Amino acid sequence: MAGIQKKNFDSPDETRKFENGKLDIANLGDTTIGRGVLQPGWKWSTSVKPIVKTNSCQQHHTMYIVSGKMRVRMDDGTEQEFGPGDTGIVPPGHDAWIVGNEQCVAIDFTGAKTYGKQ
Repeated sequence: MAGIQKKNFDSPDETRKFENGKLDIANLGDTTIGRGVLQPGWKWSTSVKPIVKTNSCQQHHTMYIVSGKMRVRMDDGTEQEFGPGDTGIVPPGHDAWIVGNEQCVAIDFTGAKTYGKQ
């Protein structure tokens, strides 16, 4: 087992940029954690879909919302809104977008490794 590890999102291992947002990546051994900074106007289906070329987001997210608001719609039509302090699990098969005029900062503990990559 590896010893204690530390990373800071101010110096990410990688930054993936897309329309109206970015994902900062911290690699800690076999674990990848992402910080999404998503601006008003960001929507998965217009900002990330052209990169990954799937009909909906196929990542499994375990997330914590630091600031802002995000709404998620599953392929079956169910919806949920997340805001500051909320945690959640979002399974594959969804779209998401920023609600309001404030950027959303979200930490993703499970979906960041391949998010936004072809």
